[in-house]
Amino acid sequence: MYVKIGARMRLAVDRSDIERVYPVIRSYIRMTPVVEVSGADFGLPPFALTLKLEHLQHAGSFKTRGAFANLLLRHPPEAGVVAASGGNHGAAVAYAAMRLGRPARIFVPTVSSPAKIERIRAYGADLTVIGDRYAEALAASIEWSQTSGAMPIHAFDQIETIAGQGTLGLELSRQAPELDTVLVAVGGGGLIGGIAAWYGSATRVVAVEPEGAPTLHGR
Repeated sequence: MYVKIGARMRLAVDRSDIERVYPVIRSYIRMTPVVEVSGADFGLPPFALTLKLEHLQHAGSFKTRGAFANLLLRHPPEAGVVAASGGNHGAAVAYAAMRLGRPARIFVPTVSSPAKIERIRAYGADLTVIGDRYAEALAASIEWSQTSGAMPIHAFDQIETIAGQGTLGLELSRQAPELDTVLVAVGGGGLIGGIAAWYGSATRVVAVEPEGAPTLHGR
C-alpha cells in the first residue's frame, strides 16, 4: 500500500521522509539530551552506554513526535482527532491537540495508569475509559471516528506516526554519531520502525521487550 508524505507517494517510511518531517515538528518538540554512562552502573561490563532521555520530552514520551507529525501533516477536520492508548500515546495526542488548538478525544482501557489518565485530562482532551484491554479502547475509538468525523491517530500503525518517531533516530545520530548498536524498547513497533528507517543498515538496531510481555515478538 502506497502512502503519501508531503507530495511524495511512498511504500514505506525512509530516511528522506524523516528528514522532511523533522523541520515540520521541530519547534513543537524538545531535542532531548543524551548522557554517557558505564555498563558497570547496571551490573554489566564497563563498556560505554549512551542513553537518550526521551522521558524529558513534552507529555513524557517519544510519542509526542508522532502526535505532532499527524496533526501537522494530515490537517485534522473541525471535529478534531481521536486516539486509543494505554496512556503515553493518548497524553501525546492530547498535548499536541492542546498546543494546536484542536479538539481531542482519547479512549483508554481500565488498566491505564491513573497518573497518565490525569495527564490526558490536564491537557484538555475528552477522555473515555472503556474495556479491560487496548483492543477494546481501539475499537471504541474507531467507532467514534466514524460517527463524529474526527481524524484517528493510531499509536503505531500510521505512516506519519512512524516518521515522527523516526526523528528520535535523526537526533540521536547527530548527538552520538559513533554508535554501533542502538537498543530500542518495543511495544506496537512505531518507534523501532522509525529508528530502523533512519539508520537503515548503517547501524545495528535491536528491539528489546520484557520477557513477560513480548508484545511484538508474540504477533
